[in-house]
Amino acid sequence: MTTQRPAAAIPANNTAMNDIRTSIATHLASKNVPPTPAWLASFLPSIRTSTPLQALQKTALFRILATDITTSLATIPATSLPANIANAAVKELRLPGPIVVQVLDIEDIGHSRWSQFEALEAQERGETRRGHEVIRVIPEEGNVPAPVNASAGPHKLLLQDGKGTKVYGFEMRDVGGVNVGMGIGAKLVLRGVTVARGVVMLEPGGVEVLGGKVEAWDKKWREERKEVLKQQAGVGLGGKEHTIAKNAAAQATPETHGSATPPRASSTSEEQREPELLVDVTVSAVSGK
Repeated sequence: MTTQRPAAAIPANNTAMNDIRTSIATHLASKNVPPTPAWLASFLPSIRTSTPLQALQKTALFRILATDITTSLATIPATSLPANIANAAVKELRLPGPIVVQVLDIEDIGHSRWSQFEALEAQERGETRRGHEVIRVIPEEGNVPAPVNASAGPHKLLLQDGKGTKVYGFEMRDVGGVNVGMGIGAKLVLRGVTVARGVVMLEPGGVEVLGGKVEAWDKKWREERKEVLKQQAGVGLGGKEHTIAKNAAAQATPETHGSATPPRASSTSEEQREPELLVDVTVSAVSGK
């Protein structure tokens, strides 16, 4: 008598995988990061169907937060930034969201670039600061130095949505999780935010930090950050003293003394005034002036 191979085994496996696929897609969509079919297809072969579903959902979320959303997220107009969002001629625009964006760059404009540069150097030396007291951490003790010059903000961020549209965001009030220590490529969800003159106004009620980072972007950004800060601060090969001396020499030129207009004070550099200028522009944009 010829025995027949049960035909239900393979469909059962297929059904289980389809259930997992649907569950993961639904879970990611509920977190506002709906995956593309291609990303989901690349993720599923790496899992085991015997793994608890909750664990698979968490793994999927962790992995998609580590991707470039321009290739991994399914996008529709309602969950994307408007194409003209960076247009400064548009007085005000409100985005109901939710819109997922990733952080391409972040800057603490509450501190001068030079002070941030010095803080990075102090951190490399294993130094941290408590008030006016400088503390050196001894490597043998196994302690990790605390971040120097905490990123108190406000912060300016370069954001990008799933379609590749980029826009700057400005932190109007402190948003938890937003600081220079966050990963480059970190994902944010924007809800009910206002765009004024091409800049997104970031406030606690309108921003949810999902986290994550794109490892290659983050590594490159941190490797280059110290040099970028140094260049933006206008510090040449002669160091900070060279810049101060150069400013003093410029102030003492005959043209300066012969002018009826008082010379501009050299104690405040261009980069130190940027936060004040940016705040003025932002406030004017919001008020419609």
